[in-house]
Amino acid sequence: MEYATVLVTEALLHRGELPPLTIVGPNAHLVTLAEKDDRFAEAMQAADLAVPDGISVVMASRLLRAPIPERVTGGDLMERLCAEASHFGFRVFFLGGLPGAAPMAAHNLRARYQGLNVCGTYCPPPGFESNPTELARIRSLVNAARADLLCVAFGAPKQEIWMQENRGQLRVGAILPVGAAFDTQAGLRRRAPKWIQRLGMEWFFRLAMEPRRLWRRYLPGNAEFILLVLRQWARERLSDARKAARDADGAITPESGE
Repeated sequence: MEYATVLVTEALLHRGELPPLTIVGPNAHLVTLAEKDDRFAEAMQAADLAVPDGISVVMASRLLRAPIPERVTGGDLMERLCAEASHFGFRVFFLGGLPGAAPMAAHNLRARYQGLNVCGTYCPPPGFESNPTELARIRSLVNAARADLLCVAFGAPKQEIWMQENRGQLRVGAILPVGAAFDTQAGLRRRAPKWIQRLGMEWFFRLAMEPRRLWRRYLPGNAEFILLVLRQWARERLSDARKAARDADGAITPESGE
């Protein structure tokens, strides 16, 4: 969390000198989705910063010998950056979420962080991603608000693809996908208690709250993610074995005169 916060804060402090910093939050669902959707995979790979939104990614990183220290959800990072925004005077724009969620989330966060400047909120209509007029309107609203940090809550993969396709026309310092964070901040959706989050079982809590909507994501999806990780683990072990064999062959040299 600290590392991501520092990087994004630096990008906001130097807004305008570089293109917007884009952040993504890979989890098991997004990894499996990227395997099937080239457009989404391209958007994920093009991001400047990836923070692990799911405990499964943290666990997989340890198995694959590239350990990530902790999980950092988009909602948690958004709140931390709102705290930084209240301190530095950054302007924040909330885009997306359920109807009415962004203004209510802004109200609640302003009450928590004195001086927080949420300079605009907007919830696009359904199908906006296929409407050039609406897409232009969104960009105009964000740019007119002179936002430093843009938080996008369209849900995956829509939010990541929109970020990648529009970043070049947005005059902001950083763009952060936040999923359902506006909805939970507004009290329209429940988030798991802290002790469940610490156990890494927030996915199970969400599944229990919305089984009909999420069962396909978490049950077949998690099994698919595990299979992908095991395949990668097997490839790495095979590569290690081949390297060890080459090193052993190179160490054996014929004795002089033979």
